[in-house]
Amino acid sequence: MNQDHLEQIKKSIITVPDYPKPGVMFRDITSLLEDPTIFQLTIDVFAAHYKDKPIDKIVGTESRGFIFGAPLALALGLPFVLARKPGKLPRAVVAQNYDLEYGQDCLEIHQDAIQEHDRVLVVDDLLATGGTVEAVVKLIRTLGGHVHHCAFVVSLPDLGGQKRLANMKVQTMHLCEFAGD
Repeated sequence: MNQDHLEQIKKSIITVPDYPKPGVMFRDITSLLEDPTIFQLTIDVFAAHYKDKPIDKIVGTESRGFIFGAPLALALGLPFVLARKPGKLPRAVVAQNYDLEYGQDCLEIHQDAIQEHDRVLVVDDLLATGGTVEAVVKLIRTLGGHVHHCAFVVSLPDLGGQKRLANMKVQTMHLCEFAGD
């Protein structure tokens, strides 16, 4: 990967201190999306990295995974699958609960969206603790799919998500990381 491109992407992400609560350094990817050149560069870097990997489908997590996953799927000529909050998908679904800092949440995928032996790339905007993506990986595996790769624009390595996914035998790729804050 071109380091200059990665630096441009990282510089486009605005850090908002004390949002949504004191002590949190929020990485706001909307600033990246507001620059079409950087947004396109982001998709191009992902596409270059994954173009020769054995992938059959891309799954994006609600909701910012859709922003990066759908154009990446188009760039690679692959189907795009949504992992959504409960009650948002009209056909039969499989669901996976997962823990949040204060409670639980759930994600769903259409039962017929992933076939046995599909090789799936999961895409999201940010990897923190890895709980959301872990739930998506479990959903895909429940349907018989295989997940060996997850892609993120941003990684927060201090929060343990990379290790959590490595324990599931999933390789992570990120375009930039913000460590230590």
